[in-house]
Amino acid sequence: MTTTNIDAAAERILGAHSGGIPCAPVRDLIATADEAYAVQDRLTERWLAEGRRLAGRKIGLTSRAVQEQLGVDSPDFGMLFADMAVPDGAEIPVGAVLQPRAEAEVALVLEHDLTHERHTAADLIRATAFALPAIEVVGSRVRDWDITLADTVADNASSGMYVLGNRPVLLKDVDLRLCGMVMERRGEQVSTGNGAACLGHPLNAALWLADTLVRVGRPLRAGDTVLTGALGPVVPAAPGDVFEARVDGLGDVRVAFGKEAR
Repeated sequence: MTTTNIDAAAERILGAHSGGIPCAPVRDLIATADEAYAVQDRLTERWLAEGRRLAGRKIGLTSRAVQEQLGVDSPDFGMLFADMAVPDGAEIPVGAVLQPRAEAEVALVLEHDLTHERHTAADLIRATAFALPAIEVVGSRVRDWDITLADTVADNASSGMYVLGNRPVLLKDVDLRLCGMVMERRGEQVSTGNGAACLGHPLNAALWLADTLVRVGRPLRAGDTVLTGALGPVVPAAPGDVFEARVDGLGDVRVAFGKEAR
């Protein structure tokens, strides 16, 4: 791992982020997951220094099909900043997320820190205040979504924005493994799935994240939001689109995309 390459990859992604124009992949500069997370960490530290507030984490690559596509056998993670949160039903301006796509997820909001080297399901359940339905709007600073694992991890796990529902549900009141999901775009059904599609259970994904973040020195803390991963296929979003996702036992959540000026 060379510092020069890490810095160059971070600057390329940062330029796309700030300039609003997708960049070339960064896999010509980095190759391994460790190098990609080093780039992500560079960007995280820079954004924190600029005043952005860390509000949680997102888990990606929870789908076996996507893992096979990228040649990996585990999920990845990225940072959620407070300015990435969009109120339920609000509109995302055109260009706020590059190459946006929408996916429905289960979000967990923590009441206690998760700092053990290895967590149990009981640890996680005890630490979780409540669950919410969520729509994650993923985006890619990499042109045409031409990504490998190194590209997406370096690019903060292809994060964009996220929307949370407003009705908190206790874990004892919902079966997250069996909960069904339907997402509609402008009233047309475009994605279906359930909790079992997310590593067999959304809590499995959250456990992986909790353990991984302790190892890298950024453990989950009370108040953090965790997006546990897609419950069904991701769907491209275009200006004027309106998405609504319904998750059994959790309720619904909605987001709109602004129209382009004429």
